[in-house]
Amino acid sequence: MGKIGLQLKATLENITGLRPVGEDFRWYLKLKCGNCGEVSEKWQYLRLMDSAPLKGGRGSATMVQKCKLCSRENSIDILSHTIKPYNAEDSEKFKTIVEFECRGLEPVDFQPQQLLVPSQSAEGRRVASFPRALWQRLIAGFAAEGAESGTSFSEINLLEKDWNDYDEKSKESVGIYEVTHKFVKC
Repeated sequence: MGKIGLQLKATLENITGLRPVGEDFRWYLKLKCGNCGEVSEKWQYLRLMDSAPLKGGRGSATMVQKCKLCSRENSIDILSHTIKPYNAEDSEKFKTIVEFECRGLEPVDFQPQQLLVPSQSAEGRRVASFPRALWQRLIAGFAAEGAESGTSFSEINLLEKDWNDYDEKSKESVGIYEVTHKFVKC
């Protein structure tokens, strides 16, 4: 299958440098088996920090999975050097923000989901040992800066395909609107 790029398109208002944050950023994808065409029902995520061994000791990949339908082992890698920010000059144009090396799997959908993490009082404790009420902090995963002011916006949630805020430094609204995506062969 080779390399497949995830392209993003959005209208940016007074904002630039939209990017995923950290090696633990979760790229939520629906994946299709290249052998039988089976598409995953549930969202699956990839993270740069993950690595799984390939069958037969042939190295590793970000994700290795066996197809539920045809039992073929497939893998997909995030190519870290291809992760690029979506900037003000990219507004309203498709731009590749990441590439995946696909071996038997093809991404067919992407969703920028939020991640619920423990609040400070729950950090370091086993998940089962504290009530859900302590799971208060959402990490949206994307960050950007004000185009003129450089003000940092660190928890941008694109799940609803629109996001807006107010830049105190520049005294203007900022926003990301009409977020869409597509996959392209690289």
